[in-house]
Amino acid sequence: MSYAETLIPPQPAPHEAAKPMTAARLAGYIFVGFWALLAALLIFTVINGWDIEKFTRYGPRYLHGLWVTLSLVAISVVCGAILSLPLAMARLSKNRLLNWLSYGYIYFFRGTPLLAQLFLVYYGLGVFRLQLEAFGLWWFFRDAWYCGLFAMTINTAAYQAEILRGAIESVPHGQREAAAALGIHKTIAFRKIILPQAFIVALRPYGNEIILLIKGSAVVAIITVLDLMGETRYAFSRTFDYQTYLWAAIFYLTIVEALRHLWAWIERRLTRHLKR
Repeated sequence: MSYAETLIPPQPAPHEAAKPMTAARLAGYIFVGFWALLAALLIFTVINGWDIEKFTRYGPRYLHGLWVTLSLVAISVVCGAILSLPLAMARLSKNRLLNWLSYGYIYFFRGTPLLAQLFLVYYGLGVFRLQLEAFGLWWFFRDAWYCGLFAMTINTAAYQAEILRGAIESVPHGQREAAAALGIHKTIAFRKIILPQAFIVALRPYGNEIILLIKGSAVVAIITVLDLMGETRYAFSRTFDYQTYLWAAIFYLTIVEALRHLWAWIERRLTRHLKR
């Protein structure tokens, strides 16, 4: 029987094999370099063309437009979420009439552009002015801000309904069977067992929908709503400086990045019990 009398000294880690330069890697390096050069030129243009007079003159208008954009998106997301729940329930219903009505609503508003829906609300409903005045609703539909809010709400409600429906269907059927075996009523089981799990599944798609709605909200500037894009158009019409749109892009990018990080934190917080 043999045994070792001395320990083997520690050996250095093996050298990492050099990766060969392929055509795909070279194309990737060129692509990244091109975008880095473009970003550097963009930063240089912003710094070189900085005009403090324009900033002090139109800066408050940009902040006002930013507030209008955020308020529009926030209210439409909340109202759309309230509307999406009965729509999702109707889509899951075995009643054919409810199912087809909700399917038609979702199909139309997901299949047509938000701009077309905005025009239908802002310009189309004006045809029914007498009827709207009779019901006391003309004060709402004659204002561009409310029309933009209404169009964004009914649009995002369709998307949120499909997100919620898919999330509910993704919850394993065994959860319902387990609740029934414990004698839990279907309504309570849905509210306290199925829906919380569905919301966790739907969290990431909800974040994507909010980001898309933030970027899509720029269309309300066409109907004279002075949101962020509306104030940008106003500033450009007075200065004819393309950097006004560049600053708007920076604002939108900042909002999206802030929301992305916030949503990632919320997701980590709500799913911490699923991670080991």
